[in-house]
Amino acid sequence: MEITEHTPLFETKKSRGRLIYRSFATSLFVCICFVWIYRISQIKDAKGEDGKWVWLGMFGAEFWFGFYWVLTQAFRWNLVFRQPFRNRLSQRYEKKLPGVDIFVCTADPDIEPPMMVINTVLSVMAYDYPTENLNVYLSDDAGSQITFYALLEASNFAKHWIPFSRKFKVEPRSPAAYFKSIVSSGYSGDSDHVKELTAIKKLYNEMERRIEDATKFGEVPKEARLKHKGFSQWDSYSSRRDHDTILEILLHKKDPENSKDVDGFLLPTLVYLAREKRPQYFHNFKAGAMNSLLRVSSNISDGKIILNVDCDMYSNNSQSVRDALCFFMDEEKGHKIAYVQFPQIFENVTKNDLYGSGLISISEVEFPGADGCGGPLYIGSGCFHRRESLCGLKFSDQYRNDWNINEDYHFKEANLKELEEESKVLASCTYEENTLWGKEMGLRYGCPVEDVITGLSIQCQGWKSVYYNPPRKAFLGLAPTTLPQTLVQHKRWSEGDLQILLSKYSPAWYGFRRITLALQMGYSIYCLWAPSSFATLYYSIIPSLYLLRGIPLFPKISSPWFIPFAYIIVGEATYSLLEFFFCGGTFQGWWNELRIWLYKRTSSYLFACIDTILKLFGFSDSTFVITTKVTEEEASKRHEKEIMEFGTSSPMLTVLATLALLNLFCFLSVLKNAVLREGGFGICETMVLQVLLCGFLVLINLPIYQALFFRKDNGKLPGSVATKSVLLALCVVTFFSFA
Repeated sequence: MEITEHTPLFETKKSRGRLIYRSFATSLFVCICFVWIYRISQIKDAKGEDGKWVWLGMFGAEFWFGFYWVLTQAFRWNLVFRQPFRNRLSQRYEKKLPGVDIFVCTADPDIEPPMMVINTVLSVMAYDYPTENLNVYLSDDAGSQITFYALLEASNFAKHWIPFSRKFKVEPRSPAAYFKSIVSSGYSGDSDHVKELTAIKKLYNEMERRIEDATKFGEVPKEARLKHKGFSQWDSYSSRRDHDTILEILLHKKDPENSKDVDGFLLPTLVYLAREKRPQYFHNFKAGAMNSLLRVSSNISDGKIILNVDCDMYSNNSQSVRDALCFFMDEEKGHKIAYVQFPQIFENVTKNDLYGSGLISISEVEFPGADGCGGPLYIGSGCFHRRESLCGLKFSDQYRNDWNINEDYHFKEANLKELEEESKVLASCTYEENTLWGKEMGLRYGCPVEDVITGLSIQCQGWKSVYYNPPRKAFLGLAPTTLPQTLVQHKRWSEGDLQILLSKYSPAWYGFRRITLALQMGYSIYCLWAPSSFATLYYSIIPSLYLLRGIPLFPKISSPWFIPFAYIIVGEATYSLLEFFFCGGTFQGWWNELRIWLYKRTSSYLFACIDTILKLFGFSDSTFVITTKVTEEEASKRHEKEIMEFGTSSPMLTVLATLALLNLFCFLSVLKNAVLREGGFGICETMVLQVLLCGFLVLINLPIYQALFFRKDNGKLPGSVATKSVLLALCVVTFFSFA
């Protein structure tokens, strides 16, 4: 019996092939060093003063690439994979499972449709977990009556959906996703199931129609407004930036007439919150919303474990709560764990991942590598937290959480009305004044990627984190479906990460001696996304331009110095392709990933750097850009066919088009000279790497050339972008050719 009680609730396995990879990485680093030596040793032979500066620029770019590659090895050196044992958890703790508070955040009903939001809410309400221990909170930072109405409708539908999910072990438990999977799989089951499925589908369709009508007309039905007292809280509502705290407990055990499903079982607690907003108070975006939820939930349910999900990331696995608890409740190691991070997986990614939105190298390789260095980053969604660590508790070796103590989830003597009024104060604008909230408690303020600095702060307080990527993905969300949306999203991420590097939370000094060196290096990978733009831009422009002058910037084939360049190119390309295959990708997906890698570095990251510099000098204010979850029908069809969507005019697209055309003009000029000039093909001996680089940049930009000159649909590049990019590229090429 003693042995059974101490059987681990999870196991950790190290990746195979580590010795092979480390040998390869060592050989690649040796070649990188040879490239650096080559650049330094050849500077003196560069032609003229301009030649030396160009050569120094090449050395600077290659030094950066090498340095950055070394950083990336921190998360590839020691991958670990976790496996929880839910059956052991049930045998040991089924009667003592802790309360779980689930936070769902939304901010704009126009960009994040209410139907999408409530499908996420319903999916987490239907977890395979004791419903009396589940508490779901929706934070609506727009304070929208339509969203509240949708949640009210969802609270009624949940009385039917949760018993149906429980009875038939439904997966996934988002109604929309489940019904879609039934249609696509052509399901046929027993007569009872079909009958109940038809009934529940009818209820869902009726709810959907009511919510869609309210969304379309922008107002709540009069009968609903009169029926529920919660709508009266909008009487003092001025705008989404100026209103009182709106808080309504829609489902709770203390309301005996509205707390059970159709089978008579208790429903999870369900709470709507729109925190107070005033124009004169900075609201700290999602971090402020999360901290309000932390305080309000502590007064209503006070669950020991907190899960936060974005409103577009529905639960795809009803066992996720139990999976996470296996880590927290393990007797030997569980007390050290502050949070369990699940990957962000997107259901609308195309087969070949046109926009690289799957980020599969991060979820399948880098985060398991981070887990081997002390724990993954907190990425803002799909993360289970220990409430105490999120609220600022520092880890100590003496810390233990006694899961054997039964919690009293309904410890408040106040009735629901009193409980609501008490909780509203906790979400007021002034509550955090002269407190540690946002500094040492809750999510940290001062950065657009509040999740990353919060996770880093928790790890620096001595806690560990765990990454778990289950076979059946825990959460599924929506990725951007156009190139502009993708670039804007990566600009926001890279800008926020760069701000971390320049802030007091920089892993270089904030994490010094608090976390492992490997984890510091790993955080720096993402913090240095934006500065990588300059080296990439240099390599995308200068070698191609110097082809026009016939000046080689790389060693010729017959030179021994050619070998390290060739080894790095072939070795790194082969490894990245094999890694992509290992992660479940395709060859075309790998090629698309390379393209988006280039586009991000030459546009998103560049503008992230520029905006960060402007903010440092006070010329720009912080903003939080929400990625739209709504796509036009024609654009969706093109996305399904993997046709790249441009469609709008923006500085980032102008930069990409100009770079693509510049390399095309340079490549065509080289081909012309090779054909028309005597001995022109001698360039294959002296400048082969430059020609290959320019040719690669032309080949990978084929979608841009198609969008500029051949496509007729609305997803093409606008004429204004085509005109500007052609003129800019021609001016640069002409000036460089004759200067």
